[in-house]
Amino acid sequence: MKRNGWVWILVAMAVFLMNLPVLNALITSFKSYAEIQSPHPRWLFRPIFNNYASIFHGQYPFPAYFLNSLIVAASAAILVVVVCFPAAYAIARYGTGKRTFFPVVVGIRLMPPIVFAIPYYLLLQAAGLIDTRIGLIAVEMTMNIPIALLLLVGFVQDLPKEVEEAALVDGCSTTELLIRVVLPMLSTGIASVLILTFIFTWNDFLFPLILTITKATTITVGASLFITSFGIQWGPISAAIVLSIIPPLFFAFVAQRYLVKGLSMGAVKG
Repeated sequence: MKRNGWVWILVAMAVFLMNLPVLNALITSFKSYAEIQSPHPRWLFRPIFNNYASIFHGQYPFPAYFLNSLIVAASAAILVVVVCFPAAYAIARYGTGKRTFFPVVVGIRLMPPIVFAIPYYLLLQAAGLIDTRIGLIAVEMTMNIPIALLLLVGFVQDLPKEVEEAALVDGCSTTELLIRVVLPMLSTGIASVLILTFIFTWNDFLFPLILTITKATTITVGASLFITSFGIQWGPISAAIVLSIIPPLFFAFVAQRYLVKGLSMGAVKG
């Protein structure tokens, strides 16, 4: 019992230290400018909501940034599943591209994202998609395909083949097999891929910074606009950080059981 008690204490300390920056941002978002700039930090203070009001009624269209992030993250997550689901089934069941295509695509994820920044910029510039949601969605979808494909191939390999064989004997076509049989069995795995892709896209800073200007700016880049040549507006930027954390955190908590169950379905075999 003593050992278990120390383990829980260490876990609690680790959780506290990992979330300390978020807690600091939360506390700072309710402080006045004078309290933030004070050389003696105060833990007991009168909370104010001026910082939250300033980001919604200030010089930057923060609601638009929030909407852009929501549309881009949700669209990228859905498109990743639409593209990777049939591809993962073909790789796992028919071995299509298993020795060449699959390793190359998954290997792309091992490269630093900055490697793709200039090529993506040139491609979107040539297509006239700089500072558009469509261009950003396409980039985010492409960057998340490797991890989604890796997970889905493992999920498909974990499914019993007997169910699929029985469906084919009953006269199901390949399309009907995917939609009516495989898709329901993979619901938890697909949910986990949706959640991870949404969170990865929502938190991305590099590509929205490089590929957007004003119209398609996301919340991560919008929060950084409070860092100006005149100084850092710690109150508004802390409020922006707190608000930007809420959607992915809520999404992860609501779908937590799907995420855990999906990620434990199986590993890539063979």
